[in-house]
This record gives sequence, structure tokens and C-alpha cells, in this order.
Amino acid sequence: MIHIRTIIFSAAVVLAAFGLSFFLSGNFGATAQSSAEQERAQLEAQLKELEAQITAIENDITKTQQEKDTLTNRISILRNQIRRLDLQIEQSNILIGDLRLQIGDTSASIERISAEIEQTKDQMAEVLRHVYQENQKSQVEILLTSATLSDFFTNMAALASLNVRLDELLSNMVELQDSLNKQHMALESEKEAEESFVKIQFLQKQESQGLQAQTQQLLQQTQGKEAEYQRLLADTQRQAQEIRSRIFELIGVPEAPTFGEAVEIAKWAGAQAGVRPALLLAILTQESNLGKNVGQCYIADTASGASVGIRSGTRFTNGMHRTRDLPPFLAITQELGRDPLATPVSCPIPGVGGYGGAMGPAQFIPSTWMLYKGRLDGIVGKTADPWNIRDAFLASALYLSDSGATTQSYNAEWCAAQRYFSGRCSTTYRFYGDSVMNLAARYEQDIKTLEAVR
Repeated sequence: MIHIRTIIFSAAVVLAAFGLSFFLSGNFGATAQSSAEQERAQLEAQLKELEAQITAIENDITKTQQEKDTLTNRISILRNQIRRLDLQIEQSNILIGDLRLQIGDTSASIERISAEIEQTKDQMAEVLRHVYQENQKSQVEILLTSATLSDFFTNMAALASLNVRLDELLSNMVELQDSLNKQHMALESEKEAEESFVKIQFLQKQESQGLQAQTQQLLQQTQGKEAEYQRLLADTQRQAQEIRSRIFELIGVPEAPTFGEAVEIAKWAGAQAGVRPALLLAILTQESNLGKNVGQCYIADTASGASVGIRSGTRFTNGMHRTRDLPPFLAITQELGRDPLATPVSCPIPGVGGYGGAMGPAQFIPSTWMLYKGRLDGIVGKTADPWNIRDAFLASALYLSDSGATTQSYNAEWCAAQRYFSGRCSTTYRFYGDSVMNLAARYEQDIKTLEAVR
């Protein structure tokens, strides 16, 4: 027979152990937090220094753009733009590194809290077992086994006190579980942010490569001579022909249209939604650039959403979100008569959280496409196809319209671009919106050049 004082002692040990565990983990967490805060302070200082350098370069670019359009100035602008992108890529590296530190800290916190929960469960189970055994005895039995009447009342009070302490321990368990849930949510958010910054860095590197190629081409065409550069500027007919015939690359379609063809589609889609064609072209350029970087996959398993790289053969367990996107994807492909196992979608980014599964030139995920399907079907008069160029342009135009782009002001279009990328108008990923607006300005000028020579 286990005496009640033995149970009280067991409970005291449990509670003491729980408190010590919590205290030690708290001290460890405080030390780790202090170290992490110091590291993040250093990262913040580096980011501020880079931001100051970027601002100086941007001021230089703006000043040069206001001067006469000469070959020297044009080359200076291009080289400054490349330098700015190099610094922005460095910024992205720091931000990604910081996020990975946060992800590591959060993952460690999840493991620590999970271990505390399991340990506390075991301790509570042991105490509850003893309490249960004692509760099987009647008060008469306890009275008879007590040496004195005083012992009887002491034992009864101790049992009641133990139950109160167990309630407190259970309350602590609830708090731990709540903390664990919050850490899981934080981890999900941090992984999404990491994925977004990796995508931004893809775009930065691609834009830098494009500017370097543009610089080399300009130097080759002019042979470094100002007169030749001015002759090229004056030849609007040649410019229009080059603009019209250049390929407008799109992801997820076998044959990309020329820029001239893409402009006509953008004008049609933009008219349906009240969106500027140049903005629409810029968004689709960005999405295709992202799509080219992450690559194209086929769904390999219609039960799990796993995918496989079309060219690489790499298998991804996070190919498509199993519950959010896989069912609508299967419904979309079935209605269109497409083979779901041979229809290209975006791959996930290797080594980063998140999913692939974006469809066609507009890079809509299936669940988002379904939100627009009714409107799309009504406008095109058939079942809209994410891999059809006109349908994809229209879907993007409707999304941008819903995001506020119809006012066609700079800020409204910038915010709409940000929402297209991240779901909200935030400066966190401002490179995407800035880059879209720069592209849109260039495309607007290209469209004017085309219209001027008709």
C-alpha cells in the first residue's frame, strides 16, 4: 500500500523537475536570444550601409537620365544599374541568411517545447496513476490505515492539494501547447518569406545578366562612337521592327509570341479589365522569369502532389499543395481534357519551404485560378485554359484589376504588382514592384514606338 505522503513527495519531485526544466530552458533561450540579437544587429547595420550605397547610385542614375542622351551617359546608366543590382543581390543574401537563422531558432524552439511537453506528460501520468490508486480507497479505509485522526485529516488535505497542483501543471501544459502552435505558425511564415526572397534574388540576377548583355550589345553596335549611337536613336523604323519581332518569352507554353503579338493580346485583355497593357506585359515577364528559374515539373503522384522535373528528373515531395491545389488542378485538367501527369507546372524551389504547382504564363496556382474561372469562362465563351496565352493574359488582367490597378496611377499599379507577388501591398519585397514598374515604363515606350510607325 502506497502511503499518501509518498504520493505528495512524488508530486513535489515532478513539479520541481518541471520547474527546473523550464528554468534551464529559459536561461538557455535567453543566452541564445542574446547571441542572435547581436548577430541581427550586425546584419541590420550591413543592410543600412548597402541601402545608403544603393540610394547614392539611384541618385546618380536619376541625375544622368536628366542629361543629354549620349553614349557615355547611356553606358554610365547601364553600369550603375548593374552595380545597384549587385548591391541588391547582396542585400537579398543577408536577408535570406537572417531568415535561415530565424528558421533554425524557431525549429530548435519547436523541438525544445515538444520535448518539454512529452516530459511533462510522462510526469503527470505517473502522478495521476498514484492519485488514481489512492482514490480507489474509501475514506473509512484511509481512516483505518491512519495512525491517528490527525493523520487522516492531513492525508485528505494533502490529496486535495495534490489535485490542485495537478490542475496547475495541466494549465502549464496548455500554455506550452499554445506556444508550440505559435512557433509552428512563425516557422511557416519564415519559410514563406525565405521562398519570396529567393525568388526576388532570381529576378535580380536575371535582370543584372540582361543589363550586362545590353551594355555589350550597345558597345558592339556603336563601336564606342557617339555618332553611331545618335544614328541608332534616330532610326525609329529599325527600332519598331526590332521591337515588333523580338520574342516575348512566356513560361508554360510551347511557342512564345512575338512582342508585337503579345501587345495586341495585352491590349485586348487590358480592355476587359481596365488595366494598362504595358503593366500586364511587365507582370507576365516577371512571372515567366520566375518560372524559368524554378523550372517546369510534371505531377508524378495524383494522391500526394509530388512532382518531377521535366528536364532534371528531380523528384519533389512538395510539388503541389495536396489539399489546397491538387484537387482543383485535377478538376481543371480533366475539364480541359489534359493529362494531369503530362501538363507542365512550376517546380518548388529546391531547399526552400513552399510548393510548386503554378500554371501557365500567368503562374496562377490552381486554387486561385478557380476563384477566377467563372469570370474567365464568361468572357472567353468557353472553358478558360491556364496554358492558353489569351486566357492567361486575361486572368492576370482580372487579378490586377481586383488589386486596384484600374486607376493606372504609379502607386496603385505598384501595389497591384506587389499583391500579385505576395498577396499584399508591402514594401518587404519591393524589388518585385519596382522592377515591374520599370519594365512597364519600357514597354509603354516600346508600344508608343510601334504605334508611331504604323
